[in-house]
Amino acid sequence: MSVLVIGLSHKGAPLATLERTALADDALAKLQHDIARADNVAGAVVLSTCNRVEIYAEVGKFHVAVAAICELLSRHSGVPQAELTPCLYVHYEDRAVQHMLTVACGLDSMVIGESQVLGQLRQALRQARDQGTLSHTLSDVGSLALRAGKRARTQTSIGRAGASLVSVGLQAAARQLGTDPGGQFALAGRSVLVVGAGSMSGLAVATVARAGTASLVIASRTRQRAERLAATAGGTVGDMADLVKLMAAADLVVTCTGAPGHVITADMVANALALRPGRAAPLVLLDLAMPRDVEPGAGDLPGVAVTDLDTLASDGQAGTRPDEDVLAEVRQILADELTVHLSAGRAASVAPTVVALRDKAAKVVEAELARLAGRLDGLDETALDEVAKSMRRVADKLLHAPTVRVKELAGAPGADSYEGALRVLFDLDPAAVQAVAQPDAHLVGWSQPAGPSKDGDQQ
Repeated sequence: MSVLVIGLSHKGAPLATLERTALADDALAKLQHDIARADNVAGAVVLSTCNRVEIYAEVGKFHVAVAAICELLSRHSGVPQAELTPCLYVHYEDRAVQHMLTVACGLDSMVIGESQVLGQLRQALRQARDQGTLSHTLSDVGSLALRAGKRARTQTSIGRAGASLVSVGLQAAARQLGTDPGGQFALAGRSVLVVGAGSMSGLAVATVARAGTASLVIASRTRQRAERLAATAGGTVGDMADLVKLMAAADLVVTCTGAPGHVITADMVANALALRPGRAAPLVLLDLAMPRDVEPGAGDLPGVAVTDLDTLASDGQAGTRPDEDVLAEVRQILADELTVHLSAGRAASVAPTVVALRDKAAKVVEAELARLAGRLDGLDETALDEVAKSMRRVADKLLHAPTVRVKELAGAPGADSYEGALRVLFDLDPAAVQAVAQPDAHLVGWSQPAGPSKDGDQQ
């Protein structure tokens, strides 16, 4: 079995396609469950963020698994395969493992070095474990990626600048407000409305609160979460039913919910504008949600400026990309972790051959001891025991060098040929090797999936 990743991200997929594949919690859990139950698949993890949807799977056959997973993603998202396939990237075996490490280190994010993706990956692995779809291999690879991501952020300065999708978005919003984005987003004295109370909303609230805004209002479908968030930043709580009035009183609206449809329509924005006559500053809407919270047509209204993920991706990351020496340090951490993992994996891959070889040697020794005992009928038990020990020591010494060496060479180029030579030289039965490599059925049984949790706001 090998690791496979199939995904689409901001790098190669239009925002409209990403929106359609951004499934709600229940639908995401169902997709993960169906992939894990597909033929030729031993486990699955689905990572869904505001700018990527990735399916990690442990599979037996590459082409069969790719076809099955693509068909399931198309069916669950409603995006036809002909439209979906050109946006997808596929990595297999070592490249798939490397990709997960790259994602965890923040090197594949829209904002290079952002740390939120590490928590999102951790949550995806936890959900897969809770639902019974996390195989042993995917668990090991996930742990490796989380360790690499943590090392990147503790041993380098890649995350010290505090760059995130939220911070970059707020910088863009400050420019649209006509302020100098030089300091802490230059939002001092502004009125800010945050719609949503998930993790991204929490980061937005903390950031604008530090900027010294004149007023901060949080509105969410889950009022209790909005109240907790408001309490951390000295803000107030608004009612979602009064969203038009709340927007009319704001200079900046930051929205990042997990709603499947538009939370803010063009008509709502037009009504908000009608309640704020004579205000020279534009109404700025920062939409960080996936799928989008703000109806696209809202940006066409006079006096309205909308920044969404598509805008941030096209604007580039000027001033937010870490220095090249920092990126080199992170890539070295990634390479080191990957090398250790691959060496251990390849050493483990030759273990069945080594076990089968030692098993064959043990059987030869036992057969010869039985023959010797039959021919030397008068030999006492002590003598026979000493002979047996000597024969086993000889066998162990003869096998020690080749078995140690084949493990050492497992990570080198041409490793398969070394293992193959061992099988040929000692005439090992392929069925015996396969029997050692095959896990016990009870060790790979599925647990009953747990019901997914429901969280209304974007994580």
